[in-house]
Amino acid sequence: MADAPEVQTALGDNAARQLANATKTVPQLSTISPRWLVQLLQWLPVESGIYRLNRVINPTQVHVACSQRDESELPKTFVDYDEHPREYFLNAVATILDIHTRISDLYSTPHDQIKEQLRLTIETIKERQESELINNPDYGLLANVDDAQRIPTLTGAPTPDDLDELITKVWKEPAFFLTHPLAIAAFGRECTRRGVPPPTVSLFGSQFLTWRGLPLIPSDKVAVDGGKTKILLLRVGEKRQGVVGLYQPGLAGEQSPGLSVRFMGINRNAIASYLISLYCSLAVLTEDALAVLEDVEVGKYHDYADGQE
Repeated sequence: MADAPEVQTALGDNAARQLANATKTVPQLSTISPRWLVQLLQWLPVESGIYRLNRVINPTQVHVACSQRDESELPKTFVDYDEHPREYFLNAVATILDIHTRISDLYSTPHDQIKEQLRLTIETIKERQESELINNPDYGLLANVDDAQRIPTLTGAPTPDDLDELITKVWKEPAFFLTHPLAIAAFGRECTRRGVPPPTVSLFGSQFLTWRGLPLIPSDKVAVDGGKTKILLLRVGEKRQGVVGLYQPGLAGEQSPGLSVRFMGINRNAIASYLISLYCSLAVLTEDALAVLEDVEVGKYHDYADGQE
């Protein structure tokens, strides 16, 4: 005997869902990172987009004396300046965002389409900004490390001895290490192998590994090539003669330091356009404010005896 068809006695889920409002998220962009480097730098306003870095030349020829209790003649001296100082010009990371007015008019509830398009584009521009601060061939960190401030690893993988050697290059008030997350993991493995797990510190509400009290700041903008990367060590701040960021103040449509958003109008195809520009650069005030550990291997692992973590 065939089973009797099931009789529906109440409203079902599929039908009821047609009257319900789903909670919708804003668009999620996986490439957004914390951009710790931008937050840890001191940012200086620059007039007319030009920053002139004046340095002393021949500092060892500035003569002074510790006076004795006699009438000895004091040395004569002066401090000479570089007659051709380097000038940094602000670079623009920019794009034009197009939004059809029909889209923004009809589909902006509950989330404003223009606001979300601008937010996601600005986040992408800021990610590119951090990449340029590290990798730009003119003003980026990696391109401005003095040859005397470059050292190789001892054995390939980053060890406590390597980071200690790096500290000797930036020993005057170093601020933080900067490297790819894989290099931080590799350093943690080397510390664990030696029985000296690095302590952590809380910054910006997040936990960071440290070495000799200096945090290891992760950034995926430090490239990994062929299983190798680099570890940078920075001193930051103008008063410390360290690394500083540069930006243009007072921009039209300024949203944050150096970042502007300007409405460009609506064309005959009903497309609204917005110009988004971020002006920035970076300067290393003295050579000993920056050093790099090169050829850092990130793929080395170890076997541990039973009971050893």
